Amino acid sequence: MNGWIILDKPVGLGSTQAVGAVKRVCREAGLGKVKVGHGGTLDPLASGVLPIALGEATKLCGRMLDASKIYDFTVQFGTETAGLDAEGEIVRASDVRPTLAEVEAVLPRFTGPIEQVPPAFSAIKIDGQRAYDLARKGEAVEMKARAVTIHSLRHAGLDPASIPAAVVWTPDQVPGDEGGEGRLDSITLTAHVSKGTYIRSLARDIAQAVGTVGHVTMLRRTKAGPFDLEQAISLDKLNAFGQGAAQSEFILPLEAGLVDIPALNLSPEAAGAIRQGRVWTGVAMDDGLYWGRDSEMRPIALIEALAGTLKVVRGFNL
Repeated sequence: MNGWIILDKPVGLGSTQAVGAVKRVCREAGLGKVKVGHGGTLDPLASGVLPIALGEATKLCGRMLDASKIYDFTVQFGTETAGLDAEGEIVRASDVRPTLAEVEAVLPRFTGPIEQVPPAFSAIKIDGQRAYDLARKGEAVEMKARAVTIHSLRHAGLDPASIPAAVVWTPDQVPGDEGGEGRLDSITLTAHVSKGTYIRSLARDIAQAVGTVGHVTMLRRTKAGPFDLEQAISLDKLNAFGQGAAQSEFILPLEAGLVDIPALNLSPEAAGAIRQGRVWTGVAMDDGLYWGRDSEMRPIALIEALAGTLKVVRGFNL
């Protein structure tokens, strides 16, 4: 059993619990013990795309963790919580509410390479301990800024080209306006981000940039690497797999996690060498990362091409 189950993870379920659910369903489906891993943690309060790898696809989990991701998230203005999300005590408050134009004006500051300070309630290790464990004990946690990249950031559901920079919004023009007089109690944004980006920190910093405070009340991942919501299944549908539904309805092939890498058709001789982990020389092709496949279109390995040679990065036993 090798491939991917793309779960539309519901709020309240942790990523480790989701992996456990897939293992249980595989057992119920009569598949026996299957190696399972996930391609990027989602907090219990977040929902959306959670790639879960089966068998040989687990060799791609590290690559999936490094992939960029897209999120929809709602920033609630006026209160900041300890965890920067809907749980936890309120630690700061403000009566200031921004307009949509004010929010749009600061978004370019958070687009491109930026530095951000992760939340104290995060899994980052400090002197060998998780930051959230220290924070829960009430200890002062000093988080260091880290470099991340925000590829794009915009008001969700709106074409950024359609929003003039100096537009003046009236209450009936502002989607989600709850504050009256064009002032927003909350706003939903869409961000395409690099690995290591904390959306909760992004929300905090956007709120501060418009002169107030804020926290995340909704977080939904709509894409992780090559996988999006169109490929995702619900927990109910996952359970149907355990009750005998066809595997083809739920499991994507291993190569579905490689669609952003060029495929390389290997000769029988080259395929044999690559399967044995040997370097194959005399190849006329551009340098870079490829995934090699044999004459039956089966993935053999992730391959690095360099100066006319092919070297195995990660082999697949299919």
